[in-house]
Amino acid sequence: MRIMGIDPGSQCTGFGIVEEQKGKLVSVHWGAVRAKAKQGFPERLKSIYQALVETIQEFTPEEVAIEDLFFASNAKSALKLGQTRGVAILAAANMDRPVAEYTPLEVKQSVVGYGRADKVQVQAMVTRLLNLKTPPQPFDACDALAIAICHTHSAATKRKYKI
Repeated sequence: MRIMGIDPGSQCTGFGIVEEQKGKLVSVHWGAVRAKAKQGFPERLKSIYQALVETIQEFTPEEVAIEDLFFASNAKSALKLGQTRGVAILAAANMDRPVAEYTPLEVKQSVVGYGRADKVQVQAMVTRLLNLKTPPQPFDACDALAIAICHTHSAATKRKYKI
C-alpha cells in the first residue's frame, strides 16, 4: 500500500510517500512546498493545496496521514498551522483519499521508539528504515516520511487485528 505523509507548516509543508515492497518500506518520493518571501498567506495556502493535489495525482497514494496539532504557545501560529492542516486535509479529501492523523509523539514513538526524540534522531531512523544513502532533506520532508511510516505500521496493525 502506498501512503503519503504530510507535515503541515505555513512556511514549509513537507510531504513524503512510502510503500511496502516485498516486506520492506521503500521511499517513493518526498519534497516540500516553501513559501515565497513576499507571498501572502492566502497565496501560500493555494500553493500548498496545488502542490499536494499534483503530488497525489502523480504518485497515487491510497491513503494520506497528516501530523495533528500539538501544543503551541503562540495563538497566531497555531491558527496558521490549523489553516495549513485544513488545506492539506482538503487536498486529500478532494482526491478521495482517506485521512489519518497522528500527533508528533505518536510519530516519534512509532519511528524512533522514543516520543521525545529530536529531529536528528528521527532523520537517522527514517534514513535507516527506508534504506536511503543520504538523509532526506529538508527536515519537513523527513518528518512527512516519518508520518507515512507511522501510518504504515499503524494501519497494518489495525488491519491485522481488525481494529
